[in-house]
Amino acid sequence: MDRWKKLIDLSLNKGADYADLRYIENEKQGIRCKNGKIEELNLGEDSGVGLRVWVNGSWGFASMSLTGNNSEAINALAEEAVALARAANKGQKTRDLAPVKPEKDSFFPDIEEDPFEISLEEKIELLQKAHQGMNGEKIFLTTGNIDCQKERKIFVSSEGSEIEQTFYRTGAGISAMSTDGKDRQIRSYPSAFGGNYAQRGYEFIREMDLEREAERVRKEAEDLLVADQCPSGEMTLILGGCQLGLQVHESVGHPIELDRVFGTEAAFAGTSFLTPENLNNLTYGSEIVNIYADATIPGALGSFAYDDEGVPAQRIPIVKNGRFENYLTSRETAPILKQTSNGTMRAIGWSNFPIIRMTNINLEPGNSSLQELIEGTERGILLDMIKSWSIDDKRINFQFGTEIGWLIEDGKIKGKIKNPTYTGSTLPFWRSCDGIAGPSEWKMWGVPNCGKGEPMQAAPVGHGASYARFRKIKVGVSR
Repeated sequence: MDRWKKLIDLSLNKGADYADLRYIENEKQGIRCKNGKIEELNLGEDSGVGLRVWVNGSWGFASMSLTGNNSEAINALAEEAVALARAANKGQKTRDLAPVKPEKDSFFPDIEEDPFEISLEEKIELLQKAHQGMNGEKIFLTTGNIDCQKERKIFVSSEGSEIEQTFYRTGAGISAMSTDGKDRQIRSYPSAFGGNYAQRGYEFIREMDLEREAERVRKEAEDLLVADQCPSGEMTLILGGCQLGLQVHESVGHPIELDRVFGTEAAFAGTSFLTPENLNNLTYGSEIVNIYADATIPGALGSFAYDDEGVPAQRIPIVKNGRFENYLTSRETAPILKQTSNGTMRAIGWSNFPIIRMTNINLEPGNSSLQELIEGTERGILLDMIKSWSIDDKRINFQFGTEIGWLIEDGKIKGKIKNPTYTGSTLPFWRSCDGIAGPSEWKMWGVPNCGKGEPMQAAPVGHGASYARFRKIKVGVSR
């Protein structure tokens, strides 16, 4: 810790008004299997430091790998970061950072099994057994993956914060693709695009029981080949928790990032329709829609003890009884709204500058159940499992496709449908929500690769949701 405090002091001596740094050690292990054979084996470790300084209202940032131990090069970071801040400051008015109480603390996760103590052989054997369960006459491609990461992070600031945090991020997934020579269909478990992820140990992967679920994945992939096409028109839509997590991510999580609102991330990520005059004045959804950001949920992928500005993790209401109440903010952006930071600044790795990121953005459970939602639907479809998505850069108009759907008629499931899609606009969509399943059907989903920033930073975030029903939604392909 003394080494990093000296670098902070050197930054102040070079002219910084404020300085903080993150020292990070990373260990990663990734296994990819294709048709039961190892396709990729990624093993790696690295460490480095990123230094951020504030000079007359502008940021400067410098970083370096610490594969060696070059003290002279480390000290040069202070001069580089201060010089960059001064260069960025030309013509800019001095601004203030929101206050934060300095903390001296440490956080270590409570896991049952260290994923790095489980042999590669055992992990590969699990993926091969899952392949065997998915293999079938009409299956031409199976995939499986297991990913493990351990990150140790030290944060030090010129205001006196000294924080150490350790994170384990673990996940896995399988998929099977079927064909009859004319059509192709896919089913995945427990989620598409690499599966589900959490800040837990290897016990999280054991609980998935990939080998047991493989047979169901195969059968559903084959069943979809002969399933009816998704109907077209306007009807009632019920979304499963996995798909609803993506809906929350794209149409709520991204537009509430305050740097997007102010345009500082507009080049890549786009802006937001949620301009400041909407705060506390906009009906975002129906009265039963309650959405919150919560970085304190144990084991959730978007959780932490402190963000990368040393601000404690918080639970923040975003939409309360349908009304829009909060953005995700930083120490720099919060004062513009006359607020303090709600702790959502994070950088991925030591070489990147922190930016506002989602934590765990969750839809609160309601008081219904999936069965009741179905029984209350005269004609509609139940959709789940992400297949495709598209949304404009202001997060207004969207179109999503899912792996599988079920037709509902007169309150009963009538059979599977394939190639389901739905389209809409953010505010009318959320305002049409008239039912949400309860806590027993609520689940956390982990997304390890939310993309944002230039250069790109793929952040771990989480979304909790249960089933929810939406009325008068356009589904299928319009003709």
